[in-house]
Amino acid sequence: MPRSKEIQEQLRKTVIKIYQSGKGYKAISKALGIQRTTVRAIIHKWRRHGTVVNLPRSGRPPKITPRAQRRLIQEVTKDPTTTSKELQASLASVKVSVHASTIRKRLGKNGLHGRVPRRKPLLSKKNIKARLNFSKTHLDDPQDFWENILWTDETKVELFGRCVSHYIWRKRNTAFQKKNIIPTVKYGGGSVMVWGCFSASGPGRLAVIDGTMNSAVYQKILKEIVRPSVRELKLKRTWVLQQDNDPKHTSKTTTEWLKKNKMKTLEWPSQSPDLNPIEMLWYDLKKAVHARKPSNVTELEQFCKDEWANIPPERCKRLIASYRKRLVAVVAAKGGPTSY
Repeated sequence: MPRSKEIQEQLRKTVIKIYQSGKGYKAISKALGIQRTTVRAIIHKWRRHGTVVNLPRSGRPPKITPRAQRRLIQEVTKDPTTTSKELQASLASVKVSVHASTIRKRLGKNGLHGRVPRRKPLLSKKNIKARLNFSKTHLDDPQDFWENILWTDETKVELFGRCVSHYIWRKRNTAFQKKNIIPTVKYGGGSVMVWGCFSASGPGRLAVIDGTMNSAVYQKILKEIVRPSVRELKLKRTWVLQQDNDPKHTSKTTTEWLKKNKMKTLEWPSQSPDLNPIEMLWYDLKKAVHARKPSNVTELEQFCKDEWANIPPERCKRLIASYRKRLVAVVAAKGGPTSY
């Protein structure tokens, strides 16, 4: 009848006690009525580990060998878009057969996890150089310089747009119940294009654009929206206009209009929405508008105007107060994409 764990452990302790008294393997075996090989194994374990208690065992040997693991890490490091199925096929080619979930777990243990890639503008070498130069040039500019800039941009707000990711709680096999779906309409169901501006003092005026926005429409906005916004936000006479390098902003007629009307512009690096804090306000605007669930384009336009006007001046002030961090991030990324 097999001994219990307690009895086995006590027997091992007795073997060691007798061994320490000077007895040999044969004498211990005869005194306790156990095999000499068992006595030798107990004493060998005690000498090596300093204990006779059962130690944790390694369990089933892993199917992914160290060599196969290195292969996995090299492949995903070289191409992060490689799927677990492709990695599974790669291991199969060297006669290592494992499930795709096993591959994901092993990569996870090595700090490599599946994530949704961030979407960022494509940057050329010229773009990267311009971004880096801009950030280094303005890195030590005083705070009042940034507070005297009118930040501008335009964006499209869709009627049924995807502003943020949504999650719901549901039971199995209920995915297509009406309460568990988000209705979509082809082409967004309608949208409005808006142009906005803000400064450290708060949001400026918002313009809803009808039709295509060209140089003529943009110059009308500069005349009818920018000037009143500058007065309302109480910017200094040395205020600067920030605009991106869209063709309608840099066209010959627009450049002449700006010069004629003595509007000084901030030299801007292309493909740099992360350097324009108005992007954060666009996110706030779309989130607030979609929370009100507009049912048609007319409501969408009105909600955009309402929610833009409701943006707290404190929010604008904080965005400009922390602007230097954006420049530091671009310098740290050597002109590449940042987390902004």
